Amino acid sequence: MSLRAGVIVFPGSNCDRDLAVALRGAGADVTMVWHKETGLPAGLDLVAVPGGFSFGDYLRCGAIAARSPVMRAVADFAGAGGHVLGVCNGFQVLIEAGLLPGALMRNAGIRFVCATSALEVATADSPFTRAYRKGETVRFPIAHHDGNYVADPAVLARLEGEDRIAFRYAENPNGSADSIAGILSPNRRVLGLMPHPERAVDPAHGGTDGARLFAGLGALAALAGA
Repeated sequence: MSLRAGVIVFPGSNCDRDLAVALRGAGADVTMVWHKETGLPAGLDLVAVPGGFSFGDYLRCGAIAARSPVMRAVADFAGAGGHVLGVCNGFQVLIEAGLLPGALMRNAGIRFVCATSALEVATADSPFTRAYRKGETVRFPIAHHDGNYVADPAVLARLEGEDRIAFRYAENPNGSADSIAGILSPNRRVLGLMPHPERAVDPAHGGTDGARLFAGLGALAALAGA
């Protein structure tokens, strides 16, 4: 049974096709879902919210996209135990939609960063990180201006105590608290991640460390059919 995934598309998305290609490369059946849809296709195992500049990043990054009609369906999907992946601008959208805690602010130094970043896998205990080893170093590209993760001390302590930090930067490029690059929801089924695993799935990308994230998600289809 193939993983059934929906990739949300907003005006200004520029990584939606990249996410779809990465998911299809891992054997997924992918449907593109326009932001004005009020529901999701039936039977999805995963919803993916891509990077880019949704609505031109006006107001706050992700703030307008978070109020698109489809995001009510995404929130309901997550609330029912569905799996959701938000990458870069998608991470910003998930925070603005209230699916993950904290905020993503302007990078320290107030400049856009575009590079390949070394990341520490902070936990392997999630559907998104099951194909990695805790503590190993992987390399994903980053490309963001507002990737500085901030949260109050209580939230940071809870993320640490509940093992909900998925990835950390080996060398912090943007000022993120505790070098956080990605976090999980309390039920571990929602991941927000600033770096781009979908840009590290082919040797032509310069590395394939991201491919394991998508391959690991293939197990969701088997679990759904069990």
